[in-house]
Amino acid sequence: MDDKFSKFMETVDGRFCSFVKQIDEYLTAMGCKCGIKLQKSGYVVSYMLSGSKRTLATFVSRKTGMRLRIYPEHIQEYQGFLDTLPEKMKKEIKKASPCKRLINPDDCNPKCVMGYTFVLDGERYQKCRYMAFQPALSEENNPCIKQFLEKELLAAETAGKG
Repeated sequence: MDDKFSKFMETVDGRFCSFVKQIDEYLTAMGCKCGIKLQKSGYVVSYMLSGSKRTLATFVSRKTGMRLRIYPEHIQEYQGFLDTLPEKMKKEIKKASPCKRLINPDDCNPKCVMGYTFVLDGERYQKCRYMAFQPALSEENNPCIKQFLEKELLAAETAGKG
């Protein structure tokens, strides 16, 4: 474990240290490259898919606690999984900001990468990629977060982009 990662781990809530280490070990074992930056809100730890410039997930610190922002580029292939998430997690996804570019491309910065269109509980959503899938670390969410990452990596691999 490098020095930056050790310093990041010092900022993680003790209840979630083993989970954060588990995610780090899993993603790096799957070939993801870990990048760490210090920002004023705290450490930002990102995991890039191997052989790609695409970020799969990023740990971000918020006043409300640590979150893992997931970028599910292949969500269409396993969107039924979203229906199995805990209600609290679903509620956060549903209230996330809409993707202005998907709704009206002229309403957002043209350099902004478009968000995601998906179905959750039978309803269609178009959400911002930076807000949609950003679950808080918790005893209830953590197993689902790991499953989410596994599903995305499998879908990326199947698509030949992982």
